[in-house]
Order: sequence, then C-alpha cells, then structure tokens
Amino acid sequence: MHYALRSCLFLLALAGGEAAATTRSLGISSPLHGGSVAYDMNTAGQVAAMIEDEKGIWHAAFFEKGELIKLGMLGETESEAKRINDKGELIGSSNKKDGTWTAFLYSRAKGMQELGTLGGPSSHGAALNNAGSAVGFADTANGDWHAFLHQPGEPLKDLGTFGGKISYASGINNMGQVVGTATTPDGSRHAFLYDAARGLVDLGTLGGRYSSATAINDKGVVVGTSEMKDRSWHAFVYDGTGMKDLGLLIGPGDSFATGINNAGHVVGSVEIGDRHLSFVWRDNKMLLHPSGKGLYLTNAINNAEQVIGATYDRGLNAATMQSNAIPFVDLGGTKIISFNLVMLLLAGTVVIFRKRFRGLFFRTYTF
Repeated sequence: MHYALRSCLFLLALAGGEAAATTRSLGISSPLHGGSVAYDMNTAGQVAAMIEDEKGIWHAAFFEKGELIKLGMLGETESEAKRINDKGELIGSSNKKDGTWTAFLYSRAKGMQELGTLGGPSSHGAALNNAGSAVGFADTANGDWHAFLHQPGEPLKDLGTFGGKISYASGINNMGQVVGTATTPDGSRHAFLYDAARGLVDLGTLGGRYSSATAINDKGVVVGTSEMKDRSWHAFVYDGTGMKDLGLLIGPGDSFATGINNAGHVVGSVEIGDRHLSFVWRDNKMLLHPSGKGLYLTNAINNAEQVIGATYDRGLNAATMQSNAIPFVDLGGTKIISFNLVMLLLAGTVVIFRKRFRGLFFRTYTF
C-alpha cells in the first residue's frame, strides 16, 4: 500500500513537473490581440489559421513564411478558417452583420470566392481537396442544414440525409470521397461516407445513438467520434470493415479524433474532467500528450507528420508537433489506462481548462 501510494504521488509529480516542450510555435501573432490557432497546414508550410481581435472575436487568416493575411468580407463580424490544400487554397466561413454565414474559398491568385447556399441564407465551408472540390453544410429553402459538395464551376450539390432533416460534411479526400454526419428519421446522428457510386453510406456507431465522421485520407480510412452506451464519447477509425474503438486504448475520458494522414496516423483530443490532452495513434501505439507539454487544441495532421493546432499559456498560440514526438509520459498499451486514472485524480485538483475557449474547441466537432 505504501509503495502504491508513493508510485501514485510520483506520477502526479511527473504529470505536473517541468519537461522539454514537444511543440513548435508557428510564430503567428495577431496584430489585433495576440491569440492564434492553426486549423490546418500543408507540407509547404502554408497555414489555415485563426487570429483573435481585441474583443475576443476570431477571424480567418492565411499564413505563409512569416506573412499573415487576415481574410475578411465586406460587413463581416467574424470568420473561420478550416482546411488548406497542397495548392494553398483555403476554405472557411464568414459571418456577416445580418447574422448569416457564407462559405468561401481563398487563394492568393483568385482572392475570396463565395460558394453560395442550398436555397437558404447561410453556408459553412469545412474541407477541400487538391482538385478544389469543397464540402461543408448549408441551409436549404425549408431551413434545414444539409451537407454539400462543391465542384469547381458547378453549383452546390445537396448530399441529403438518412431520412432526417440535418446533415453536414466535414472532410473530403483526393478521390472525391466525402465524410460527415447525417440524421436518421428518429433524430439520431450517424457518421457517413459518401461517394458518387453509392451515395451516403451509414457507418453506424459504437453503441450509442450518435456518431460523427471528421476526416478521411486518400485510402478511404475515416476517423471521427461515437457516443457509447454509457453516453461517453470515443474516437474511432473506420477502415471499410467496421469501427475500431480508439477510446479503449485511451481509457477514461471523452476522446475526439480530428485528423488522419495518408500513413493512417490519427490525431485528436481527450477530455478527462477538466484535464485536456492530445493523442496520436500511429503504428498501433497510442501516445498521449498532456496540454502544457503538448498541443492544447489538436486539429489536423499532414503527410509530413506534423500535428497542427495550438498550445495554451495565458492564451492560445498556433503550433505544431511531430507525430512521433515522445510524450511527457509515454506508457503504452494498457498502462495508458492506469495513467489516465492518475490524470483523472489530478483533474480534481489542477484545473487548466479555460471556459472561454470551450466554444472554440468544440467548433471542431458538430454532433
């Protein structure tokens, strides 16, 4: 008993102690306030970012080689940047003074391009591929949200639902496959995979009523999050045969997968009480990084093995982390579960989560 108590105290001290940072700041400093978040970065180093103004409102930005370009439309109040492709084309959304949102594409060559809607007042851009095909969701004429697919030079295509009223697309790969979430007739929300041949394919859940797909790589492997029978949330990876529960490898807490690259490496975030961690699952090994030592927000991973997001230290700062970075505590296998039990205990006494950023964090996930 005495030895076990000493071991627990040692891990608590280790979790809260000093260590070399595993992250690298991108140097994105907002001239308006200072806060910044990277949502995506291509292998050339071009970044889809968001910067905070003096009122705490966030705006989309394009960042390249030290140059920051704030992206805005006439009459805009706030905006979001989501993804960037290998050509440097960025997708996001702009909120106007009348309260409507407009999905947009941006590139240095063409500037801002509005994508339109599905008959209603608003649209939101979520992802794009290297061919310039874009996805997101938009209001229909009857006021429902539906997932859309935009092909260059064509109007938005309504991807429909599973018989419910709502759907939204979150990712698209270079094969043109789309992932997202759609409602069933009873109001449940299920992750979907869409292609032109099959239409919407229901990926199911891990036992609960809800699931959401967030990203897909060029091999058609999908990641996202599913509700469990006990109402907790677990990250998953879907390889065409079924969902693999990544939450089982993480242990206690709610986990959310946000990105996957072509090597099949998955990234995301974990909440254990008020404790916040990022995770990387690669080569059948789960790596956990407590925020403060790793990324606080984990939004994407590119094919150069860079995990993209933000750190937190009196404010958010756009940063990256190599996917094979050694965690502050690297336990592997089932020992991760024991580590998370310690983290759960620690969460009761160390509160690092800032309520003002909860909304920004959950913009990544729409359930």
